[in-house]
Amino acid sequence: MSEILPAAAALQRLQEGNRRFVEGAGGDARHSGPPDKASASQPQKPFAIILGCSDSRVPAEIVFDQGLGDLFVIRVAGNVVAPSQVDSVEFAASQFGTRLAVVLGHSQCGAILATIDEVRRDESQRSPNLRSIVDRVRPAVEPLVRAQQGMAEDELAQQAVRANVRASVAQVKSGSRGIEALVRSGGLQVVGAEYCLETGVVTFLEDR
Repeated sequence: MSEILPAAAALQRLQEGNRRFVEGAGGDARHSGPPDKASASQPQKPFAIILGCSDSRVPAEIVFDQGLGDLFVIRVAGNVVAPSQVDSVEFAASQFGTRLAVVLGHSQCGAILATIDEVRRDESQRSPNLRSIVDRVRPAVEPLVRAQQGMAEDELAQQAVRANVRASVAQVKSGSRGIEALVRSGGLQVVGAEYCLETGVVTFLEDR
């Protein structure tokens, strides 16, 4: 990948790759096996940044049917945003000229389900080991849990995943002066998406 793709073209490339993955037409032979010495020595030029969950069922390169060097991938449980994730996004955008960043959540996310469970627990029963992740997810999820009013668990989980993705998108956009400047100038577009474990489909979310 030698040229810098505009955000719209990068998004289209991701969508096309996911379509190949869902249809079972992915796995281009160009990307199998180790790289040759010539390509390995070239500077990387990822066309998209993916801030995704650490869940082992959601490998971004496979889900989007991309090869070595195509994506700059940041993974953390619950695709939450902390300073190190913001720094990584800014690094890729400024150093490589990458114009698109995608916050990728997914169905059946363990961090989201754990947060829902923790919100429902009595304060004394909450796990201190989950606190660092849960506390970052909680602001987006807790209002949904409190107001669920008999909502089905599957629907609550999906709404919570999407609310968390949107919150992470907002946090990335405002995470540093460098990113804010890139977003304002059109040098970086930050979007949210949800991967469905059951179907393999990635749905890009509309801003609300």
